[in-house]
Amino acid sequence: MTRALAGTAPGPALEAALEAALGDPEQAARSAAELDAAERFPAELKQLLDTFGLAEYYVPAEHGGSLDDHEHLLRLWRTLARRDLSATVAHGKTYLAAAPVWIAGTAEQTAGTAAAVLAGTPMAWALSEPDHGADLLNGDLTATAHADGYRLDGVKWPVNNATRGGRLTLLARTGAPGSGRGHSLFLVDKSALAPGTWRALPKVRTHGIRGIDISGIEFTGAILPGSALLGPEGSGVETVLRALQLTRTMCAALSLGAGEHALRIVARFAAHRVIQRKPLADRAHPASVLARGAALLGAAEAAALLAARSIHSLTGEQSVTAATVKALAPTLVDSMLGELAELLGARSFLTDVHEHGAFQKIERDHQVVAVFDGSTPVNRAALVQQFPRLVRGHAARTVDTAGLAEAAAVGEHLRALEPGALTLLSRHGSSAVQALPGLISSGALADGPPGLAEHAAALEATTRRLHTLMAEVPLSARPPMAAYELAAGYELCYAGAACLHLWTAGRDRRHGEPLWEDALWARAALRALNTRLAAQLRTPPPEPAPGDDRIDARLTRLLVEAATTGAPVTPFGAPTTAPSPGGGTADER
Repeated sequence: MTRALAGTAPGPALEAALEAALGDPEQAARSAAELDAAERFPAELKQLLDTFGLAEYYVPAEHGGSLDDHEHLLRLWRTLARRDLSATVAHGKTYLAAAPVWIAGTAEQTAGTAAAVLAGTPMAWALSEPDHGADLLNGDLTATAHADGYRLDGVKWPVNNATRGGRLTLLARTGAPGSGRGHSLFLVDKSALAPGTWRALPKVRTHGIRGIDISGIEFTGAILPGSALLGPEGSGVETVLRALQLTRTMCAALSLGAGEHALRIVARFAAHRVIQRKPLADRAHPASVLARGAALLGAAEAAALLAARSIHSLTGEQSVTAATVKALAPTLVDSMLGELAELLGARSFLTDVHEHGAFQKIERDHQVVAVFDGSTPVNRAALVQQFPRLVRGHAARTVDTAGLAEAAAVGEHLRALEPGALTLLSRHGSSAVQALPGLISSGALADGPPGLAEHAAALEATTRRLHTLMAEVPLSARPPMAAYELAAGYELCYAGAACLHLWTAGRDRRHGEPLWEDALWARAALRALNTRLAAQLRTPPPEPAPGDDRIDARLTRLLVEAATTGAPVTPFGAPTTAPSPGGGTADER
C-alpha cells in the first residue's frame, strides 16, 4: 500500500491531502449518483483510498500503522463523508471491526490483523443476528469447544462487509444465553475455513447506502483454531462494549461530513435562487434556517472533536462520552437536514435535477448513522444507567483538569491511548460537563464578546436543573421514557460545554478567522443549543442575548461565501475543493 499520507502534518492538512486526492467534486457527485442508482459497490473509490493509505489510520502506530491521534481519523472520515457517505461507511467498517483486536488481541493477533488491514483486506464486525439485533446477550450463533478449537454454527445478519470482508471479528455464544459471560469474540479468516462450512448470504437492498455490502454469513460446522479466540472465553460482550467507545465516537465523522455537504448544497441554492428579484439567502426565514444549520453543525463538530481527543486524555470517561456523542451528532444533523430539505423544496428529493440529486442521497444515507454501533435509544439507555455517577460527579464538581485541557487543545499533540483504561462505567462522570460551573465562575468568559457569557450562564443554569431531574430517575433495567428525554438534554449540555471549552482553548490562536471573530460560531451554537434544551425540557425559551439579532445575517453571509469558494463552513473545518460553476441551478422567477 502506498503511504501517500507519510509526512503530512496532522489537523486540516490531512483533510486537504485527502480532498486533493479525491479529485473534482462535480465528477465525484456524478459518479456517486450513478453508483447509487445502480446499487453498485464503489470499488474504484475503495482502491483509490487504499492506494492513498487511509487504512493506515485504522491501525495504531505501535502496530505499524499511523493511528496515534483519533482527531486525525475523525478529520479524514469527515472529508470522505462530505463527498460520499456510502463510501465512508464501506471503507471505514474495517476500523470498526479491527478495534476489538487492538483492545484484547495477543501479539500474534494484532500483528496479523495489522498486516491484513495495511494490505487492504476489508474486515467485518459480525454482531447482529436476524432475531436479536442489538441484543448481544442472546445470540444464537454458537462456538462449541472442539478438539481442534471451536466449531461455528449459525447466522450473522445483517453485517456490513460480510461478503467482501476477508476477515471477521465475530461474537459467538460459548456459554448460557442471556449471561454477561456467555459470549466470546473470535477472529475469523474466511480463506482458512474449509469449503462448504460457510456461505455468504445475499446482499440486502437498502433505502440508503444502496451500493454497500450489507449482507450476511452462515456457518455450518466451520472449525476455528483455538488461537482465533480474542480475549478470554466469555469476555466477548465486555470487549465489544469497550471497543464501541472508540467506534461510536468516530461515527460522528459520518454526520459531520454529511451535514457539511448538505449545508453547502443548500447555501449555494439559496444564493442563486432568486424570487421576486431577491435571493433566498437575503430573506429572513431562509437565512435563519441556514444560520441554525451552521450553528448546529458547529456544535456537533465541537462535541465530536472533544470526544475524539478524549479517547486519549479522558479515556476512563469514554463510556459516557461515546454514548453521548453517538446519539447527539446524528440527531442534530438529521434535524438540520429536515429544515434544509424544506428550504430546497422539490429539489431535495429529485434524483437528477439539482447537483446530481446529491441532497436526497445524503438524506437517505445519513438515516442509517443513527442505527450504527448501537441506535440512539440504545446509547441513551447506556447514558441513563450512568445518571447516578453523573449526578454525583456534577455535585462534587469532579474534573480531570489536565485531561480536559488536553482534549480541548484541538490540533495539539495527544498522549498515547491506553486501551486498558477503557472502562464499562465512568467512575467520575464527565469532566466536560462538570467543569461548566467552574468555567463560568472563573471569569474566563467575562472579557469575551457581548452575548457569550449570557449564553454560557443560561447553559450552566439548565445543566444544573437537568442534573436535579436526573437524580430523580429510578435506576432500573427499564427506565421510564422521561429518562431518555433527559439523556437527550444531557447530550445538548455536553455539546454546549464542548463549544465553551474549545472556544476558550482556541480563542487566542484563531485570529483573522471570520467564524471566530466576536466568538460568532460559539455564540450561534450556544443560542441554538439553549433553544433546543428549552424545548427538550419544556421550559420557556431563553431570553435573547446581546448581539443575537446580528448572528443570522453574519453566519449566512459567511456560509454562502464558503459554499461557493470552498472555505471552511465550521470553526475547525478545512477548505474543500470549490464546486464547478455548473454544479447547481440559478433559477429566477
